[in-house]
Amino acid sequence: MQIDTDILFTWGAVAKKCHKNDLIFSEGETAQSYYQIYEGSVKMFYTCEDGKEVTLGIFNEGESFGEPPLFNEESYQGTAIARCDAVIIKLCKFNFFAMLREYPLISNAFLTLFANRIYSRITSSKHLVSQRPEQRIRSFLETYKKNQNASDRKLLIPYTRQEIADFTHLRVETVIRTLTAMHRNNSLEIFNHKIYF
Repeated sequence: MQIDTDILFTWGAVAKKCHKNDLIFSEGETAQSYYQIYEGSVKMFYTCEDGKEVTLGIFNEGESFGEPPLFNEESYQGTAIARCDAVIIKLCKFNFFAMLREYPLISNAFLTLFANRIYSRITSSKHLVSQRPEQRIRSFLETYKKNQNASDRKLLIPYTRQEIADFTHLRVETVIRTLTAMHRNNSLEIFNHKIYF
């Protein structure tokens, strides 16, 4: 979700520079602010009991992240870090809700955003229960293309093999082996170590 930055700054938002791997918020922390990426990229993840990281999402310029706990008075279910040097716009919760009351179109856009995320999460969950790595990876790649409105053409996948493993709950070795097999049977292309699907 992208809210016009002029509106955010009018309501008291501040921009903060972050370096790669800087912590934005931690799992279990009470949600106090709305966050939107002005520049860069952010990764949200949680850590399992065995120490494995599970990626919840990667968010890029213009996108917001971590909003649901603002609406239901819960704590963050994951940790957010900068994937690269970034500029994050932050608006306190009180001003965020005051802004939503003034701009019902923005409020309605959040309903659509949440509905899309729930739908996507359910679709992903259905494929994650599959024991076949190729099906998990294919579902992840198809979802990415759909979100980019590029279902009808090949697209550069901007994720590393490790990130794909984190999203699909697979080991990185399994992802590498499966992507190679998918390349051999022309399900995707690998050129200069980059994945095109």
